[in-house]
Amino acid sequence: MAFSKTGLVAVSLAALLAAGCSSTRFTSMNDQPAPLSPAPSGNVTASTTLPPPATPADPASFPAAPGESTDVASINPGADPAAAAPDITTGSVVGAWNASVSGQSCQLITSLTKLGSNNRAASRQCAAPVNGVKAWNVAGKQLSLYDESGSVVARLYSSGPEKFDGQTSTGLPISLNR
Repeated sequence: MAFSKTGLVAVSLAALLAAGCSSTRFTSMNDQPAPLSPAPSGNVTASTTLPPPATPADPASFPAAPGESTDVASINPGADPAAAAPDITTGSVVGAWNASVSGQSCQLITSLTKLGSNNRAASRQCAAPVNGVKAWNVAGKQLSLYDESGSVVARLYSSGPEKFDGQTSTGLPISLNR
């Protein structure tokens, strides 16, 4: 009697599958453990009065957290941000930035390509007025962003490595970081 290789393989696989189905792992579901007893619960009491709230600590009494901004404006809101800001260079501004305009995230790209007396810039998915940024320039400690007509859109100061903070011409807070 001659068997083909294909037939022999098929019979072997069928026997192997049938042997797997006779495992003791698949015993009846009646062998389940008994259910757990419920956890004890305490008595619930009702009260219409709450204790008085704790007096909040003065935020100025805490030191800055590691990695937290040491921006002059956040430490002393009445201070001039330019007073403690370091000088910046055009080379430190060139590239892609993650921008936050009044809490909304977008992107700002700065290049060294000239646009008049400034350098070209472009925004991506930014809210007004930053959506109209077309140029930028550095003067000492200040980074200025301009629209197509050359009007200032925002002024920012370095507030740490790879970070700028400031406000738009409409008074919205703006920050750039990488």
